[in-house]
Formats: sequence, C-alpha cells, structure tokens
Amino acid sequence: MYHLYILECADKTLYTGITVDLERRVGEHNSSKLGAKYTRARRPVKVVYSKKFKNRSLASKAESKIKKLSRKEKLNLIRVKF
Repeated sequence: MYHLYILECADKTLYTGITVDLERRVGEHNSSKLGAKYTRARRPVKVVYSKKFKNRSLASKAESKIKKLSRKEKLNLIRVKF
C-alpha cells in the first residue's frame, strides 16, 4: 500500500511525496537527514492531505498530477479531502 501525501511546512509552503509508511516518513521529514532537502529547512511539517494507492505506479501518477497543480488548486484539493 502506497500513500500519497501533502505536507504543510512551517513557512506555509506545500510538499508532495509518496511512501509506504506515512508515519515513518513524516518523522524523517521532521527530524532526520533522511527527510527531503526541501523540508529540512522548513521544519516542522504536518500532513494536510493523504490518499492510499494499491501500487507505486498509481501513487506516482497521482503525485505527478498534484505536483503540476497551482498552490490554489492544491489548497482546494486539501479542503475537499478534509
């Protein structure tokens, strides 16, 4: 099972990624060198959106689509989900 997620960083920017273990990955973003370079400088981060996928291919395709969205469109997606 893969998770697509959007994080809100301390500076209010958004970061999108995929993982098989969402809790572990968010912990990495917040407190280790394994977090993305982008989020390391913008801690703490929090999950504002997540969706499960059966396989990596589906999660990657959805991630690509979300990364192409404008900030406004991403915020609308987050609001609809939560």
